[in-house]
Amino acid sequence: MRLDYHLLDVFTDRQFGGNQLAVFPNPPLDLSTRLMQQIAQELNLSESTFVFPPEDSANDYRLRIFTPAAELPMAGHPTVGSAFILARLGRLDGLKGAGAIVFEEGVGPITVAIEADEDGAPRDVWMRQPIPQFLDTCPDRAAIADLLSLSEDDLIPGVPIQILSSGLPFLYVPVRSLEAVGKARLKSDRWRSLLAGSEAQNIFITTTETVLDKATAHSRMFAPALGVSEDPATGSASGPLGAYLLKYGLAGADDMISEQGFEMGRPSIIRIRVERARAEIAGVAVGGRCAYMGYGTLLID
Repeated sequence: MRLDYHLLDVFTDRQFGGNQLAVFPNPPLDLSTRLMQQIAQELNLSESTFVFPPEDSANDYRLRIFTPAAELPMAGHPTVGSAFILARLGRLDGLKGAGAIVFEEGVGPITVAIEADEDGAPRDVWMRQPIPQFLDTCPDRAAIADLLSLSEDDLIPGVPIQILSSGLPFLYVPVRSLEAVGKARLKSDRWRSLLAGSEAQNIFITTTETVLDKATAHSRMFAPALGVSEDPATGSASGPLGAYLLKYGLAGADDMISEQGFEMGRPSIIRIRVERARAEIAGVAVGGRCAYMGYGTLLID
């Protein structure tokens, strides 16, 4: 079996930044879930995607997304990167300045808009996400701080540690400073005893103190249950991040930028747009650019 794939960096405008992704644009229709999971584990990137024909003709493609450890119902940088590759391969009709694609994902249809440059090449890619849901708060702030090798004093007072989800839940931890974010280290034993198997097991820490002047927030994400010790760019967490920052007064504008991956040497720039109607969140999109790295082939007996 021959499986061709493309490799790219997502949420960056230059190679060797952002979040790595492998896209298989033409997998066999009978490729098994088990084999897709094995491939994702073999490549050992944050995610690998497989593009299939849609089950509903109203949509364009069915997208299946795998981390090295699990299949995801939805994810940001795999959706953005897969749309970028399909546009690059000429598999979007009428891409003249702007185009759109609808993916079937585990949370339902996801619309992605692709903005092209003067030569028609894909440039900025925007993914609309389900409206973020604000879920449980975590009352034991000291325990979460300790789990991250921080003290409770490192947390922003008066802002809750809370689970939000646009299809994949994350625990949002508000931190005072870049210094505190930089020194965070996940304690695996504490994570297993407190959060493993819960909706709070994916941890997203953020501060409004940033490296770049244009950025709104500086973030890190830890997801050991997904086989990702740290993620350099997490699109699925960035839409809810925008809603979280607005709700708790940590940001004032509806257009934001989250910088992520700096501590890993893979700086990522994730743009966030939040639409509001009568003070309620009416829509969320995340976007950014991609850098193409190359292609390869797997030969499987």
